[in-house]
Amino acid sequence: MDLFGHSNDWEQKLEPILIKYKGRKHPLEYDNLYQLLVMVVLSAQDSDANINKIAPFLFEVYPDMQSLAVSNVERLIPYISKVKNFGTKASWLIEIAKTIEKDENIPLTMDALTALKGIGRKSANVIMREAKATAAGIIADLHVIRVAPRIGLIPETNDGIKVEKQLIQVLPKTIWEEIGMAISFLGREICRPTPKCNECPINGICKYDRESF
Repeated sequence: MDLFGHSNDWEQKLEPILIKYKGRKHPLEYDNLYQLLVMVVLSAQDSDANINKIAPFLFEVYPDMQSLAVSNVERLIPYISKVKNFGTKASWLIEIAKTIEKDENIPLTMDALTALKGIGRKSANVIMREAKATAAGIIADLHVIRVAPRIGLIPETNDGIKVEKQLIQVLPKTIWEEIGMAISFLGREICRPTPKCNECPINGICKYDRESF
């Protein structure tokens, strides 16, 4: 086996975090698929905590896709003005709403989601995972980008698209749906920029932990 995991045993090695975080809801505090989609679009280059803070007031005024579809950018902006790049995101959301029209039309495939404005593969993977749709990729958020190379899964890179491609090559499809968020939660809670290796359930297989001694 080489350094970057070209073997069949990564599923077994990562099982402790798959068990620990299995099925845990994403930190965005959404109540339905419509809210999730809107919050995922808003969260790009912003924190989940900030989006959670502005969401209740936003969804009071825009409770569903139909209410958003009949609005416009100027009317939407005041409700998301504390979000990074709010002007661009307002345009994206209005265009998405006019395209989809109703909550029940929200798609749950990679191709259909990434065809919408402001939704890339990372966002689509999050939406599909939370909706329990069949995974077509692996979530590669900023935590996964930091943690996956530390573990020894892939070479280091800051390119999320490249990270996802490499993880897809290394990890079996059976764990795609959960492994991205499992690594993300590990990064949020334990494998921080300054990691708490002694608390990590996979420190025994971790390249970073081995090299720390």
